[in-house]
This record gives sequence, C-alpha cells and structure tokens, in this order.
Amino acid sequence: MADDGAYLELLPDAVVVVDAEGRVAYANPAAERLARASRDELVGRPLDDAVPLRDGAGNPWWTCTERLRRLPGVRRVPVRELHLVAGAGRVVQAVCVLRDASTRNRADSQRGELISTLAHELRSPLTSVKGFTSTLLHRWERFTDDQKREMLATVNMDADRVTRLIKELLDVSRIDAGRLELRRTEFDLAAMAEGIVGRFQLQHDRHRFRLTFPDGFPRVYADPDKIEQVLTNLVENAVKYSDGGAVTVTGQVTETEVEVAVGDHGVGIPTDQLPLIFTKFYRRTGHGSPGGTGLGLFIARGLVEAHDGRIWADSSPEDGTTLRFRLPRGGLELAGIT
Repeated sequence: MADDGAYLELLPDAVVVVDAEGRVAYANPAAERLARASRDELVGRPLDDAVPLRDGAGNPWWTCTERLRRLPGVRRVPVRELHLVAGAGRVVQAVCVLRDASTRNRADSQRGELISTLAHELRSPLTSVKGFTSTLLHRWERFTDDQKREMLATVNMDADRVTRLIKELLDVSRIDAGRLELRRTEFDLAAMAEGIVGRFQLQHDRHRFRLTFPDGFPRVYADPDKIEQVLTNLVENAVKYSDGGAVTVTGQVTETEVEVAVGDHGVGIPTDQLPLIFTKFYRRTGHGSPGGTGLGLFIARGLVEAHDGRIWADSSPEDGTTLRFRLPRGGLELAGIT
C-alpha cells in the first residue's frame, strides 16, 4: 500500500481500500471529500457505514457482493452503477466531471463486433440444421437409411458447433467480468495432452502429430476442464495453420512451473501481429480464410491467467509458430504437505 499511496493520493477519483472484513483501510483525498469525513474518521469503519453505496434496488454494495467475492477464481468484482446515500439537505452545488470516453467506446465497439461475429458464425449451422430437419420431416420415406444417417450426422455436427459458439460467448463474458469459477484439483497434464492429441489424430489424418513429455512430468493443481479447453484451443489453432504438416506438443518442467508448447510449423506470424494474437477476433492475415470467431486464443489467455499462469507465442517464417503456456506445479509437494 505504501508504494501505491502517493499515486492514489493524486487520483481525481475517490479511492477506498477495504480489508477482508469490509472495513476501510485507506481513503484518498477525493474519497474524503466525497464522504465529507477525514481519513482518520473513515479508516476502521465498515464500508457500508463510511461510504453508504447502494445498488438500484437499495441493497448495500459490499454485502450484496459478498457471495461473488467468495467464489473461487473471481479476480475482480464487475463494474456496477452505485448510488451514494446522503443525508437530508438541499443541493447547493453541482460538479461536472469530464472523463476520456475512449475506453467505453472501445468496449461498445467490441461488443458490437462480438454480436456481429457470432451472428455470422451461427447463421451457417442453424441454416443447415433447419434445412436437413425440415427435409427429413417432410420427405422421410424418400431417403435411404444411409442418406438419413448422413443428414443426421451433419445436424449433430452443426448442433455441436452451435453449442461451442455459445460456450465461447459465455467464456468471453466471464473473462471480461472477472467471474471465472475454477474448480482446482491435481491431475496428470501429460496424460491429458496425450488424449487431446489422440482425438485430433483421428480427425486429421493429413497432419503428423508428435507428443513429447519427459518422464516423471509432475501433476498440476488447476481446473482440468479449463486447462483441457486451453490445450484443445492451441492444438486446434496449430492444425488450422500447419497446412497439413507437423504439429508438436511438448512439455517442460521448471522448479516451480510446468510448460506446454504447441508448434504448428506453418507460415508463421508477422512480427507486427504477434502482440495481437491473444486479443478478441484476431485472425492471421495472408493465410486464406480459416474461419472461426477469432476468440480461441483470447479465451485461452483468460483461462491461463486465471490460474496465475502466463501464455505467449514465438514465431518465424522458417519455423512456424509455437504457443506456450506455463502453470504453477501441483500444490501438495510445493506446499510441503505429504
């Protein structure tokens, strides 16, 4: 707090730091003015008493967010519109606060782009599902069993695609709001990688897959469903851009972390685009039209960072692209628990 105090003192916006019990631990000058009380009067008091913030229904903000703050994996409380309850009196002054709206405009633009992208991606599978089901309902007797099976398989595949798109939308929403819930447990990441690569081998026989993990690769303490989603997104991305070539999945170990690298050995990513690949809607230029929403790597980054890990990329035209992520190792051994 001491390192940040000088910075917070200069902020024009009110800043109140609250401890785990909901009591004010710090208030900057702007907060003193807003609460009409000195810092000494504010510190140590319950937040709802010192700064009575209420939501639209009149509920105390700190109390109504308690359940959200206790959820595992929640890294921040979403932005909300709150009202400061004041005592009786009359308005004697009005203050106009001017603030750069570029961040809000950018967020609005991204929301519009997200809706447009998902609408475009949903149109194709839904059209297919509607067309095949309507055809089967009205002309069932005209088709052979093999034809019916093929149409139903297509409907099933497109329904899976719609489900996946909806899941991506929910993931993006939770990442943006800081509301990812993690169900951590120790699991075998090397075995998970082997299973994922095996599934892709069955679906993409044009590609060559190579899996390399050292013996005794340690278990990790994380949410297995979320990490499986990360690794699946990375392998899917490598398959998409490898032009039928080799895809490598490699594990490495440091003293405190495990690392997984997925390489595509494709055309590579231009240097000026590397900072963009984990942002929403990114698609590599100059590589045809691989399709997709452009959300896979954004979601992967959000899931890895929710585990206090990190994810990055290396790329060159000669060697292709390698996406890497690191996670803390399994908790029992490192915590000294036997």
